Amino acid sequence: MSKLKIGITGQSGFIGTHLYNELGLEPEKYERIFFEDNYFNNHDMLCTFVKQCDVIVHLAAVNRHSDTDELYKINIELVNLFIDALNQKNVKPHIIFSSSTQESYDNPYGKSKLEGRRLLEKWAHENHACFTGMIIPNVFGPFCLPNYNSFVATFCYKLIHEQEPSIITDSEVNLIYVSSLCKHLLSDINDVYKSNSPIVKEKLIPFDFSKKVSEVLNLCNIFSEQYFDNGIIPILANSNEINLFNTFRSYIDIEKKYPVPLKQNIDERGTFVGTVKMGVGGQVSFSTTKPGITRGNHYHTRKIERFTVIKGKARIQLRKIGTEKVYELYLDGENSSYVDMPVWYTHNITNIGNEDLYTQFWINEWYDESDPDTFFEKV
Repeated sequence: MSKLKIGITGQSGFIGTHLYNELGLEPEKYERIFFEDNYFNNHDMLCTFVKQCDVIVHLAAVNRHSDTDELYKINIELVNLFIDALNQKNVKPHIIFSSSTQESYDNPYGKSKLEGRRLLEKWAHENHACFTGMIIPNVFGPFCLPNYNSFVATFCYKLIHEQEPSIITDSEVNLIYVSSLCKHLLSDINDVYKSNSPIVKEKLIPFDFSKKVSEVLNLCNIFSEQYFDNGIIPILANSNEINLFNTFRSYIDIEKKYPVPLKQNIDERGTFVGTVKMGVGGQVSFSTTKPGITRGNHYHTRKIERFTVIKGKARIQLRKIGTEKVYELYLDGENSSYVDMPVWYTHNITNIGNEDLYTQFWINEWYDESDPDTFFEKV
């Protein structure tokens, strides 16, 4: 069976980056067709892009602009340029359009989403093509740009950078985690591609949970006080709170925060060091590593993980998936310290000393061979 060739307009954006990375978890199934935003300024490049794809997820849009009329104009222009390229190449990939629950709002962004969806629906009907107009609630998740399109990102960023978050309107908000949204996108990609006839549909994406803005801020304040300030893994009642916590952690400056020193209690008997205070369960493991040996070179998409060096000298390397910058952190058992691994960062640990390295690993869930959430990629 040939791979599905999938392109994402707005690939470098928040949702686009996550979807691109999720597709990369199944390289035997999907081929990712690379996209750059400047393709919209180069008709030939845009035409080449659409011709290569079996499926195109159209995410490219402006969420905020100082001139609201310009915002509407840009978003509609992007859709029209996209349709022009499809028509010129006479191709009919399955189009998935990312719209918003703001379609019903009387604002330029919502109006541009509604009009963009209608334009692509019209194209699909006229060309007997497959089209899904996804109406999506508020999306949050790691690496979302603060002060732009997610109040969750703004709260997390401000608290970590010692700024005071503010609430403009304390309304009830329907929220979906970006990984949940990606699963909906992948499900639609797979279902429609199996169909033998054109399908044009509107799909209302369910939200993961609903909370008042003040409730979200309260959780973020707990994460800030317990975890960021004191290294305590807070009580996380369910997967939604874990997702919020992983979102919070994504805004921590790795080089400034880690490694975190641990308090050593020393007396005539020896040394006692507490390594993790947690409001959740999980699994604790222990390893010895020979000099010069490296462990790891993998990443997780949901797990919370802590490495604590007990004895010996170690170098921990981290690199965010899809980027080139490598962070290097050095730990020494003489002054025990820990590093928490952010989601979507491939990481490893190397014994750089002359004796065996002793390391304790804590992770917030038991290891499950059928769903390990462990993906191998060299740092």
